[in-house]
Amino acid sequence: MAENDIEIEGLEREGSGLSETKLSFKEPLLRSRTNQTSQIAIVGANVCPIESLDYEIVENDLFKQDWRSRKKVEIFQYVVLKWTLALLIGLCTGLVGFFNNIAVENIAGFKLLLTNNLMLQEKYFQAFTAYVGWNLVLAAAAAVLCAYIAPAAAGSGIPEVKAYLNGIDAHSILAPTTLFVKIFGSILGVAGGFVVGKEGPMVHTGSCIASLLGQGGSRKYHLTWKWLRYFKNDRDRRDLITCGAAAGVAAAFRAPVGGVLFALEEAASWWRSALLWRTFFTTAVVAVVLRSFMGICKGGKCGLFGEGGLIMFDVNSTKAAYSTADLLAVIFLGVIGGVLGSLYNFFVDKVLRAYSIINERGPTFKILLVLTISILTSCCSYGLPWLSQCTPCPPYLGDQCPTVGRSGNYKNFQCAPNHYNDLASLFFNTNDDAIRNLFSSSEKEFHLSTLLVFFVAIYFLGIITYGIAVPSGLFIPVILAGASYGRLVGTFVGSVSDLDTGLFALLGAASFLGGTMRMTVSLCIILLELTNNLLMLPLMMLVLLISKTVADCFNKGVYDQILVLKGLPYMEAHAEPYMRNLVASDVVSGPLITFSGVEKVGNIMHALKITMHNGFPVIDEPPFSDAPELCGLVLRSHLLVLLKGKRFSKRRVTTGSQIMRMFKAHDFAKAGLGKGIKLEDLDITEEEMEMYVDLHPITNASPYTVVETMSLAKAAILFRELGLRHLLVVPKTPGRPPIVGILTRHDFMPEHVLGLYPHFATRSQK
Repeated sequence: MAENDIEIEGLEREGSGLSETKLSFKEPLLRSRTNQTSQIAIVGANVCPIESLDYEIVENDLFKQDWRSRKKVEIFQYVVLKWTLALLIGLCTGLVGFFNNIAVENIAGFKLLLTNNLMLQEKYFQAFTAYVGWNLVLAAAAAVLCAYIAPAAAGSGIPEVKAYLNGIDAHSILAPTTLFVKIFGSILGVAGGFVVGKEGPMVHTGSCIASLLGQGGSRKYHLTWKWLRYFKNDRDRRDLITCGAAAGVAAAFRAPVGGVLFALEEAASWWRSALLWRTFFTTAVVAVVLRSFMGICKGGKCGLFGEGGLIMFDVNSTKAAYSTADLLAVIFLGVIGGVLGSLYNFFVDKVLRAYSIINERGPTFKILLVLTISILTSCCSYGLPWLSQCTPCPPYLGDQCPTVGRSGNYKNFQCAPNHYNDLASLFFNTNDDAIRNLFSSSEKEFHLSTLLVFFVAIYFLGIITYGIAVPSGLFIPVILAGASYGRLVGTFVGSVSDLDTGLFALLGAASFLGGTMRMTVSLCIILLELTNNLLMLPLMMLVLLISKTVADCFNKGVYDQILVLKGLPYMEAHAEPYMRNLVASDVVSGPLITFSGVEKVGNIMHALKITMHNGFPVIDEPPFSDAPELCGLVLRSHLLVLLKGKRFSKRRVTTGSQIMRMFKAHDFAKAGLGKGIKLEDLDITEEEMEMYVDLHPITNASPYTVVETMSLAKAAILFRELGLRHLLVVPKTPGRPPIVGILTRHDFMPEHVLGLYPHFATRSQK
């Protein structure tokens, strides 16, 4: 775990635009962060250094030579491999989604059957013990996986995927261990009765699968074919992970179009038409895989229950005719959803800060917190139905009431024969079945008191559950709470409304989703695909727009809040207003660390040791040029490869041709899972320290540059839209050094800018 005091040398890690400073930060995880410059962040429960991803195309001599030498067949292999990987991502994500649903249905189904059988025998205490015991075992297993194997797997994972696609390289968020824990921890957590969903973690799972497939081969497993090397770069991996995120949504909700729109609206920071087509192909593969396995599982061939547990809340049997009174009720739902959603985000923020105090004490305390929440959730699920009165079964239902076994709308619980407990049909079910019950068209199935108790319980259980050390999605808790108050409103206005209470439940779920997550288009399509009711499109659009608008008046979306809490330096699509009053040179500072085109090895080693910069300007000076001129930018990772090759010369002369013969472009490609060359791997002798090395072959000769008088707002938009890691600032007037400084992600962070110019913060608060 992180210590309270962390010293970080070299605040600016991306470029050499800031002088080296030594700062002491109070860092009790998410509490009272004083390091607001976003160079360290919370991943899981650990503090880790943050770097950016190299999405820019590096145009140095080696890479140019590689592109020119590629034959048509190699270019064809590259295109085919892109589509093959998209296909594999869809297949694997679909299989994992199917496996998750089957596992949850069977584990939770066995637990509920055991408990129900004991209750039918009136062994209520034994039933309670069995129910709580099963939940504790499952919760403990999920917590142990998260606490000891992959802390980064806790939570939904959507904020981390958003951060990666924004250009943030946070340690272990897409590692194989994270994938393993995400899959099995999610199964155990959902089956263990927590008020969480497996849908959010499926986005993270799909992204992890895409990252694993896009590693560009593996020397360890002898996957070193030449054509696999094409994907050893961040740019292609970003596209694959975008496909993985879309596939995760498609697998979770059986919503292929919704998955594409989710990736476009919420996850990805960069988009283009070619990526749209490939992402759509991936989600289509997921839909085909799920549909195929649903056919196989018909007739109970996949274990205890159902057709694979795949969510489909079919409400297309109800009429969607609506009047003016219905529109007013929908507007009211949207306003309520916006207010409750913003309040939900506020409480989640406070709970996460509180839990960090516990989680930073170590894995044991994380597990104890999980067990405590498990006991509380189990007591609510088992205890609250006792408050509900028993209702006689409607005579026309016959054998359907009371429902014997796990699933169904009419649970007997403690009631006499031919009676049912409506609150038990919501609490004593899997979350998916509870949603099905809320979306049902039965008018008088649930009492008003039942819906109110269920809403309050789920609302607060969802808040206190998010943030514990288990994979936990927010979609299902939010849908449950929204559907319950939507049905409550539908019951109240039933006498004057033409809409069914099940449709009100659907609109309530949409309003709460819009109020918490602040998505519109993707949520609308996901819910329409989920419920198979296209006639609800106008009302769905209306309620989402209203709830998002109302909630935006109070705070940010839940995923944006979590990004801030974790300290992930996310670049927004817009520039802050105060940035218009600053220019690029206002936020860079020196002294600048630069290299000559032909540099002494000792100087490079010294710079790499005393800094953590990832980019260094290269300046040609006489006799290699008439006057000092900017040659380009060289990356730290490329310097390490070059130094390890030891192609040095005793005299200060260009040796580019020899380096071009010795190295190939793939030698400088990014290693999978961060296993590149480290400074400690170099073995440079004292004699070699006095020798020279030519940097021209590995220098990016065409880096993006801006003039020092460009407004910071314009530079920020350029930086994000192009997906940059380094943006060089050059002087406006001649006769000065050829470079002023480097802008990196850090320099655009509001905390950094307002730290330099605090009067802008005061002005914005007025």
